[in-house]
Amino acid sequence: MNILVTGANGYIGTRLIPSLLEAGHRVWCLVRDPRRMRSYPHHRDSVHILKGDLLDADSLQNWPAQIDVAFYLVHSMSTIDEDFETLEETCAANFVTALGRTEARQVVYLSGICNDRDLSKHLGSRHKVEIALQRGPVPVTTLRAAVIIGSGSASFEILRDLVEKLPFMITPRWVKSRCQPIGIADVIFYLQAVMLHEETLGRTFDIGGPDVMTYREMMLLYAKVRGLRRYMVSVPVLTPRLSSYWLYFITATSFTLARSLVDSLRNEVVCGPDHIEKVIPHRCLGLEQALTRAMAKIESKEVLSSWKDSLVSGTIRTDYLNFVDVPDYGVFKNVQRLELVDHGEETRTRIFSIGGDRGWYHMNWAWQVRGFLDKLAGGVGLRRGRRHPTELRIGDAVDFWRTLVTTAERDRLVLFAEMKMPGEAWLEFRIDRTDDRWFLTQTATFRPRGLLGRLYWYSLCPIHFFVFRGMAEAVAYGRDRKGKTKAKKIPQTHRA
Repeated sequence: MNILVTGANGYIGTRLIPSLLEAGHRVWCLVRDPRRMRSYPHHRDSVHILKGDLLDADSLQNWPAQIDVAFYLVHSMSTIDEDFETLEETCAANFVTALGRTEARQVVYLSGICNDRDLSKHLGSRHKVEIALQRGPVPVTTLRAAVIIGSGSASFEILRDLVEKLPFMITPRWVKSRCQPIGIADVIFYLQAVMLHEETLGRTFDIGGPDVMTYREMMLLYAKVRGLRRYMVSVPVLTPRLSSYWLYFITATSFTLARSLVDSLRNEVVCGPDHIEKVIPHRCLGLEQALTRAMAKIESKEVLSSWKDSLVSGTIRTDYLNFVDVPDYGVFKNVQRLELVDHGEETRTRIFSIGGDRGWYHMNWAWQVRGFLDKLAGGVGLRRGRRHPTELRIGDAVDFWRTLVTTAERDRLVLFAEMKMPGEAWLEFRIDRTDDRWFLTQTATFRPRGLLGRLYWYSLCPIHFFVFRGMAEAVAYGRDRKGKTKAKKIPQTHRA
């Protein structure tokens, strides 16, 4: 079949596309920026990229007519725009219009369970999108899921952050709300199983695992799986705003996402009578099994996608790939150039392992302070970590940086800063060869925004001197436990 996937770069889309390709389908991926699209070298002839923005109807003119099924995997859970409901309805309306020009026979929409009467703003918006999609000429199959558990999913990562970091929790009232979690593998199964299934056309189904429990019970079960002892006391005094700040400072979420989550957590998200089991029998994983599988994927370094790398994480600039070319004019630079003791293989490994649990090699406390200040300013802080401990793809999050350039030879890595600051910043590592000698060049570049940006750079110059020099030495040579380098360095250069 010919299949269109919107939200192809998102958490669900990135998981769904490989399954569709393995099943032998041809996939058309709608993305705003093709540079972010993953490559599928084993299925080059079966993957086609469509550039388009659902908010811009004119950009959706190039869709092929031969579409059989279209997946609508777009939502704005963490948008900072207060009028996101209108934006979502506009996206859905433009999608319906564009799809009407094709031969599509089905739309599959992944929504949220919304069986309560008094829905949160975001669950209400999801329901309105359902209605907007149903106004089109193509039959819509809506799958409503609650908490999705999988390595890299927002729900799982927030649950993981809370339980791993807090032995004792004073929790708000929403931890007593019930939900029906489902594993990511089961979500992908259902998305594929309903394709052109006659009994699913034009219908809405709830999908969920076998366990119905409160969020408190979910956290305690995670603690059991991890062999942790955790204590929770629920209090009624935590307002939704305080709860949002609680999630924001403890987990890797942005404040907008935390606020949206807290607003939605007051609703019970339990499957209603229209459960899909009646049409497509399938035994879903229980929560304990889903948690165990997610942890196994993390420990074996097989995290295929992470919500932190998606534009809907609410933590990144949608135009960040416009900053791939590091500027040379109107900027301040800190350049460290070091001669390597070999061909740089160990140095390459350290470069591509930077950040996350590995840290920043030198003066980690300074990076942690900067991350804390970034959180106070409404930024992402250091808690995002990274998807994989040694592998980086374009678009991957690395704490409060974003990967812009990564080469197959691992001789160049460029990161773009997503922390709050009066300007733009880049961090570049490059390994090159000159006259049979190998060198590492580490360059920190800052383009100030006005007078405040210049004052920001000059105020940090003293600490930059120690941070960047020490980090370059550690990356180039490694360090023993006493902090001594394994080789000498050539003189550094530093200019502003």
